[in-house]
Amino acid sequence: MYDQYYGLSGRPFQLTPDPHYYFESGTHRKALSYLGYGLAQGEGFIVITGEVGSGKSTLVSHLMQTVDKARLTAATIVTSQLDAVDLVQMTAESFAIDTRGMDKAATLKAIENFLHAEARAGRRCLLVVDEAQNLAVDALEELRMLSNFQLGSSALLQIFLLGQPEFRNLLQTAPELEQLRQRVIATHHLEAMDADEVQPYIEHRLERAGWTGRPQLTADAYDALYNETGGVPRKLNAVMNRCLLMGAVEQTDTIDAALVEAVIVDMNGKPFAYDDTMASHAPLAEPVPSASVRAAAKAQTSVAALDSAQFQALASRIDQIEARMAAQDVTMRRVLAMLIDWMEKENQSLAARMRDMRAA
Repeated sequence: MYDQYYGLSGRPFQLTPDPHYYFESGTHRKALSYLGYGLAQGEGFIVITGEVGSGKSTLVSHLMQTVDKARLTAATIVTSQLDAVDLVQMTAESFAIDTRGMDKAATLKAIENFLHAEARAGRRCLLVVDEAQNLAVDALEELRMLSNFQLGSSALLQIFLLGQPEFRNLLQTAPELEQLRQRVIATHHLEAMDADEVQPYIEHRLERAGWTGRPQLTADAYDALYNETGGVPRKLNAVMNRCLLMGAVEQTDTIDAALVEAVIVDMNGKPFAYDDTMASHAPLAEPVPSASVRAAAKAQTSVAALDSAQFQALASRIDQIEARMAAQDVTMRRVLAMLIDWMEKENQSLAARMRDMRAA
């Protein structure tokens, strides 16, 4: 909806990671340097941690677009409470290795054969494990064992681990992971963006979607966005997505702090008020007077004939009608926002299912 209203070629603030919209903040620039260094080494573990929504997956997706796919075979696992056996199986499947009917030992052998074949073909192999905080210690140990595969003096498999802060704590403190810690060649923790990076981030993503300055965001809007999100990219995306939606519903070309704050209140499930109504931004055509306007006009023409009590009763009635209309307008906007959110989530879920089917 809002992409059509503002003439955008896409939705720049969708929640699913998209390397097309990658923005290199200061902390992401450092992380990318560590990842690049790790790829150049061709061995060991690179660990990138960060809060939920800090952009870990988008960062790695961006990196994968810059590598030579003829020389690097990469696979990704998004983990969910995997034990050691499950992890070995998922690793094989992520590299499209057929292990049907094999036990763990045979699966490990199939993985080793695959890695040798890739090395002989001049390709290195990289395994990206996302949401690593969900892995049990024995599964992490299994990853370390996979990193032991070698051809001569060269490692056959390099591993990137992406996780939330608790994974960093586990890796630093668990005695059972001492050998894995010795294999980590670089690590970086993604921080939230600074306040002065919010405006460049938002404008960058808008420009990637064909933005030409419409809508315009005011300085106080950027302040309100940072105050609410703390500079976390996914939180910024969620609020900006709703701001653009409300801006389109309200038919306004300016997103200011008042609109941002109304969106934040609405996202928290509370009643909100926004002074700039849709009518104030609508095209100047031949509007059809509402019932309350007609009643007010009629009251003005005959006010001389009304006594004070009658006039007050009529004014009160008009106020009640206008209050009900305002409440209905708020309800309609909220229902519309919920409907669009639901449609977007359904589209994302369908896209995820299609990816899973293609991967299978």
